[in-house]
Amino acid sequence: MTVLSEYARLEASGLWRESPESQRRDVVVSIGDATLKITDMSDRPLAHWSLPAVERRNPGAVPALFAPGPDAGETLELDDSDMISAIERVQRAVERRRPRRGWLRTGVLAVVLAGLLAGGLLWLPDALVRHATAVVPEAVRADTGRRLLAQITRVAGEPCANPAARSALAQLSSRVLGPGSGRLVVLPGGPETAAHLPGRLILLNRALIEDYEAAEPVAGYILAELARAEIRDPMARLLEFAGPMAAVQLLTRGEVPDDTLRRYAEHLSTSPRAPLPVATFLSRMSQAQIPVAPYAYAEDITGETTVALIEADPVTPETARPVLTDGQWVALQNICAR
Repeated sequence: MTVLSEYARLEASGLWRESPESQRRDVVVSIGDATLKITDMSDRPLAHWSLPAVERRNPGAVPALFAPGPDAGETLELDDSDMISAIERVQRAVERRRPRRGWLRTGVLAVVLAGLLAGGLLWLPDALVRHATAVVPEAVRADTGRRLLAQITRVAGEPCANPAARSALAQLSSRVLGPGSGRLVVLPGGPETAAHLPGRLILLNRALIEDYEAAEPVAGYILAELARAEIRDPMARLLEFAGPMAAVQLLTRGEVPDDTLRRYAEHLSTSPRAPLPVATFLSRMSQAQIPVAPYAYAEDITGETTVALIEADPVTPETARPVLTDGQWVALQNICAR
């Protein structure tokens, strides 16, 4: 976000609490690419928060108390005025981007519908979906992803969030996605393996973590979802399922209806995954230096249907980099434990 360009090198000290039951820890806080990075005093990553989602729980008070979302147990105390100002400026920038009600909405609706009618897009659903996908703001994508996740968890169960595993999940996200490039959510049910929601939310079935001896298979599933998203935007997939009227509502109201999200949540949990774009997937695995074979054998334990992937594996044992340490993987495997 350009509003934060002047804060690119800003750092501040703070007190971070992983959960209400945890002790507060001294941490270093810095501004990333639309993220708030929290590290310990040895520069080890502890958490990455999405800046648009950060909320202040004690407006006007000092030290300021922030959380990564309305339902989060994680908190951060800051008394550095520059850092507080940076966080609150991005909140205002996001608010200004939200669709406004009233005459402005009416005017936008008239202009959009006139343009669609003039171009014949009302009779071309694919073009309408492409247009809506291209212009929807990042804040609306994030809001759509959060609302869709809420619909999915009604059936799949609440996200697994054992405090002892949070650091390992953050490390997996940083290693595979890169800092501030998305959020991983582990569910007790839902999609059979993985799914990608708007707003860079990637869902993982707990079986991907509990059923394997190392992190390479789940890393493969994460990068497979990124490869699919590179070919077809998750927002476009949602709108293709919902139909052209959902695209019109997104353009004019700034949101997809709850009933549409409920139906799409059911669809995601029961429908087959989109085909894997092999070349894009192999390129991502190569860049991440993660071998393909563990993912291929997780897809088919015999390797018969994934032999082409195995033979095309661009990563050798000599060039591979570990995804997680053994200790981190063991900790992550307990993320759904209560």
